[in-house]
Amino acid sequence: MDARAIDTIWVLLAAVLVFFMQAGFAMVEAGFTRAKNVGNIIMKNFMDFSIGSLVFWLVGFSIMFGSSVGGFIGMPNFFFTAEYGNDVPDMAILIFQTVFAATAATIVSGAMAERTKFSTYLIFSLVITMVIYPISGHWVWGGGWLSELGFHDFAGSTVVHSVGGWAALAGAAIIGPRIGKYNGKSNAIPGHNMVLGALGVFILWLGWFGFNPGSTLGASGDNVFSIAHIFITTNLSAASGAIVTMFVTWKRYGKPDLSITLNGALAGLVAITAGTDIVSPVGAVLIGSMAGIVLVFGLELIDKILKVDDPVGAIAVHGINGAFGTLMVGLFATEGGLFYGGGWSLLGVQAIGVVAVGAWAFGGAYILFTVLKKTVGLRVSKKEEEEGLDIHEHGQSSYNY
Repeated sequence: MDARAIDTIWVLLAAVLVFFMQAGFAMVEAGFTRAKNVGNIIMKNFMDFSIGSLVFWLVGFSIMFGSSVGGFIGMPNFFFTAEYGNDVPDMAILIFQTVFAATAATIVSGAMAERTKFSTYLIFSLVITMVIYPISGHWVWGGGWLSELGFHDFAGSTVVHSVGGWAALAGAAIIGPRIGKYNGKSNAIPGHNMVLGALGVFILWLGWFGFNPGSTLGASGDNVFSIAHIFITTNLSAASGAIVTMFVTWKRYGKPDLSITLNGALAGLVAITAGTDIVSPVGAVLIGSMAGIVLVFGLELIDKILKVDDPVGAIAVHGINGAFGTLMVGLFATEGGLFYGGGWSLLGVQAIGVVAVGAWAFGGAYILFTVLKKTVGLRVSKKEEEEGLDIHEHGQSSYNY
């Protein structure tokens, strides 16, 4: 089997693993929310991928990877054509990048769960996949201005996860908290099924072995060594994030918290994604460990200080830890990192990228959600929220006992 065939098979296999992450996100969000809204959660995740697949093929891919226009945007080209000159077939790159785009959109679903109009959410899902994600993605992965500066985000701590996280922050802030969440203090609204939530995290952990190693876009030659390295750094960061989060919650709240610990593994995965190819295993353990700490205090910041209601912790997991992990590249990169004698240059570039992409994603989503709120409406009625979105938005219950 020649090298091109090996590389193509690897990219397609990785795409399948990343696609399976959609199921992981669906299970996490469903488990962490109430039974009366589970069907709505599943429907949003299902449509994220379905809509995203069409619009990214239609125009999103070209905006992200087309010939750069001033380093800001790729030249739009309606209906995908195989002309991008990759080492593996362009169709393979298309499906791999499509599952990444769908991931960014899905992150927003959990933060706005249990009170968002389904029809309005579909509009947002389309816009983030067609415009918001591809433009900032072009800056980093499509030959845009951040890539020219030397910004390093190997598999998407910022390009994918922070974009979704900051868009989620904008949406959750604009739509407001769920009924009963705040009345002088922050009230916990427990999810209905931690088994589903845990299953979702295991699926996501599995899928990340496609997300990060698959970003080599090849398995032949020296890539095989890179893939093995990335598998290890990815796994070590996730495990460290889970363990440290468990101990921090144990110390802080008196008991080891299950839902936050599950998110701790995800925080470790998100944080390592930017530098998974250029940090050592020890660096991965340190990044994952710190991500677990950042998660706990990030959740408290979002919930108790900013009073933004995020039912699944998506903003802290993906937004805050995506930014944190991207910055850590500037410290832990074995070539160019501050701790390895590389000076401050890389850290500065990483900071510029984090701020620029964060401002774009949050600003774009904030404007979009504000327009949607004032036009078609963003939130369901009080009665619909209290009785459940499954019945009112979809005409059926997810659990028929």
